[in-house]
Amino acid sequence: AVAELMGGTNDEVLQAFALAMKNILGLACDPVAGLVEVPCVKRNGVFAVIALTAAEMALAGVRSVIPPDEVIAAMDEIGRLLPVSLKETADGGLAKTETGKAIAERLSAEVEKSK
Repeated sequence: AVAELMGGTNDEVLQAFALAMKNILGLACDPVAGLVEVPCVKRNGVFAVIALTAAEMALAGVRSVIPPDEVIAAMDEIGRLLPVSLKETADGGLAKTETGKAIAERLSAEVEKSK
């Protein structure tokens, strides 16, 4: 979308997509306490920079070595191979760090207290 807003051609938009997506393949979805604040909100900020950078690169003529359709296929394969604990379950990754567990316990106690 960024490449299109910058006046890119359809091919440049697809190239920007491929360049950006290759940088986040296999990313764990590991929300602390099952919420989207940590780490998701901050990751989205980084992804915005990736999108802008990919658009600039595509408009400058940089092409993805792997075609966009193959990037999508790889993304699907990687998603299927990731363990369930890293698929928005809060059962792995950052959600299971000592700090992540402490935050989840604190929030759970606050919810119970408010009942």
